[in-house]
Amino acid sequence: MSIDWKKLSAGEHCLTLQGAAGNIEAKLHLPDSPPEKSAKAVVICCHPHPQFGGTMTNKVVHTLAKTFSKMGVPALRFNFRGIGLSEGSYDDGKGESEDLLLLCELIRKSWPEQDLWLAGFSFGSWIAASCASASDAKQLLSVAPPVRNFSFSEFHNPTCPWLVLMGEQDDVVEPDSVFDWVSSQEKPPKLIKFPETGHFFHGQIVKLSNVLEQHYQPIIDDL
Repeated sequence: MSIDWKKLSAGEHCLTLQGAAGNIEAKLHLPDSPPEKSAKAVVICCHPHPQFGGTMTNKVVHTLAKTFSKMGVPALRFNFRGIGLSEGSYDDGKGESEDLLLLCELIRKSWPEQDLWLAGFSFGSWIAASCASASDAKQLLSVAPPVRNFSFSEFHNPTCPWLVLMGEQDDVVEPDSVFDWVSSQEKPPKLIKFPETGHFFHGQIVKLSNVLEQHYQPIIDDL
């Protein structure tokens, strides 16, 4: 199975993909630029915890996908098991990781010449990080990683460039726990702090998009 994306126009497209537990509801963001001028990368974006209201429509996840697409990088966001039209039920991260790896294979078949990038917000950042090495991701983005709630030491640390974005007034994920975790790593991810910013980046979405562009546009230009 692959996505025949060359037959699709620029913009958002609703997709039904096959996961290990059934259908996966997804949205594919294709850049305005023609396929031959698109960046040599594709990104998959993972949403917050499905048992606490997390869906692919979350504004942070939506912003990630839209911003990458604006920079010429096709972006796929999807609902974890049991959310929206995605079949199955929550599986404590195991099934969610299994589905992400299946989507990574799908992306590789659909875009064989592009690098695979992974991104995630909150719970989604744990799923993305846990799959980064196994999927050979070339870039990893973690927004508000919940390092106290989920073990980021149970998997091989990614060797690819890793960016962490963290609000200094996060009311869900303790900011200091993230800062301490980053500094404790043998090869720490690049950390960008957002002053006066809570977990859901209320009032900071435009800044979030701008920071993503400032960080990733030079990388994209060099691909």
